[in-house]
Amino acid sequence: MIISTSVAQDFPSELLHEGKVTLANGDTLSGNIKYDMENDLIQIVYKGTIQTYSARKLMYFTIYDNTVDMFRTFYSIPYEIERNYDRPLLFEILYEGKLSLLAREKIVTETVPQYSYAYRSSVNMTRTKLDYEFFFLDHKGNFVKYDLKKPMLYDIMSRKEPQIKNYIKKNKLKTDSRRDLVRITAYYNALIEE
Repeated sequence: MIISTSVAQDFPSELLHEGKVTLANGDTLSGNIKYDMENDLIQIVYKGTIQTYSARKLMYFTIYDNTVDMFRTFYSIPYEIERNYDRPLLFEILYEGKLSLLAREKIVTETVPQYSYAYRSSVNMTRTKLDYEFFFLDHKGNFVKYDLKKPMLYDIMSRKEPQIKNYIKKNKLKTDSRRDLVRITAYYNALIEE
């Protein structure tokens, strides 16, 4: 017997956040903001009306996210979707420096089999979770989509590879963890600015 259950939760992109938007034309709006990374747009409740802006119309926006109790900043940055075709996408800035770390969040659904002692069989648990795609942006404007594997990270940070390897090992950092990637990127930037 296989039973399927589901677990639900609220994700930051599904909630309104107090924040400020700077449009591509330089105008600034303050209000409650809801962002949509999948469609690269935001909605802002401004002076009693809901206004929608695509990434093409945005420069950046900042929100206070109560789910993580911190300010978050997102930029609209042209990104090559196909060869010779750029389109503005929304990226969250996790660390800004000579080598910046950016992220795009997405909600993924996965089915995980679990054994149920009550039914003495497997139960399929369907859950949705927040996942991230990470990108590195250098000071020349070159983007690299990071595949979450150490060899690629070492290649991106090749100027200081021995120090980065040692730092990761010494601090037991994971190269696929959002928080650890921020620490690694900050350390790398400190090394190259010495």
